[in-house]
Amino acid sequence: MTKAPESVALDQLDKEQMKTFSDFLMSYNKLSEMCFTDCVRDFTSRDVQEKEEKCSLNCMEKYLKMNQRISQRFQEFQMITNENALAMAKKTGQL
Repeated sequence: MTKAPESVALDQLDKEQMKTFSDFLMSYNKLSEMCFTDCVRDFTSRDVQEKEEKCSLNCMEKYLKMNQRISQRFQEFQMITNENALAMAKKTGQL
């Protein structure tokens, strides 16, 4: 018994969505742990100190900006790589 093509496509989509969600959670956990470790110093009070809160917000903002910048550079690199591959394929007559 084989699955219908639609069912296979939905299974693949579910796997991709789970992978994306898993990657998001890993990134979120890494950010949380990193900023907590860098910013939270006082465990004698239940309240978050103002400087701890500012540090955490700055840490998160820097991390997100860095992540966005890396993503942009990766996209630029991919575009250049694709353009070069297309040019090479045209040059060698493969297109």
